[in-house]
Amino acid sequence: MRLFLLLCALSLASASAAESLRLTNGEWPPYLGEKLPHHGVASRIVAEAFAQEGIEVRWEFHPWARSLKMAGKGERDGSAVWLYTTERERRFYISDPVLQSGYHLFHRKDHAFDWSRIEDLQGLRIAATRGYDYGTAFQQAEAAGQLRVSRLTSDEQGLRQLLAGRIDLFPVDKVVGFDLLHQHFTAAERARLSFHSKPLRRDSLHLLLSREVPGNAERIERFNRGLAQLRNSGKVAQYLLEVQQPLSLAP
Repeated sequence: MRLFLLLCALSLASASAAESLRLTNGEWPPYLGEKLPHHGVASRIVAEAFAQEGIEVRWEFHPWARSLKMAGKGERDGSAVWLYTTERERRFYISDPVLQSGYHLFHRKDHAFDWSRIEDLQGLRIAATRGYDYGTAFQQAEAAGQLRVSRLTSDEQGLRQLLAGRIDLFPVDKVVGFDLLHQHFTAAERARLSFHSKPLRRDSLHLLLSREVPGNAERIERFNRGLAQLRNSGKVAQYLLEVQQPLSLAP
């Protein structure tokens, strides 16, 4: 009996001492969201990759700027998910790609549209979301006045202006655009929109672990190992398909 109680106590002690990380996050459905299943598909991938290595993730949701600042200062262990930049690499260990984000130009189906170069967008009425970076070529053309771009407060506002005929094009991450249309628009409205197959920009998104937190250099290696295992199992592709398949636009 004493041996049984001792084993139970050791088991409880081991469970309580299980390694855990506090990661910051933000709202970007369906990738990330406090109230989403699994806190969003990107959060799910990150958490399950760490779980492969016996590490538990505890999520905290904050405005994006605060999330990055807290992680960068080492007040939290890290943050997910972010674009790679050389400036971020100075403050963070950056993981292998968690997923790919592709920004596409959405348009009304009754407005025939094709493009291959940024110059092809000249003369078209374009809206973009304030604070978003749509790639070097787009940003430079906008700054030089070569493109007519009005900056709006949200992706949803851009899609509504597109439907209203106030603009011709609106760039948005394809999966995010599908989610917005599914959540906030009618089937009839969704049926009026399409998107160009050529991405305006395509980027990988990464987990960031603060260089101010001891042990994070080793943890990023463990995360990458767990992520590879999760990807090889087919689960990453499965999770991404689950959030994309029901949101596809009609051709």
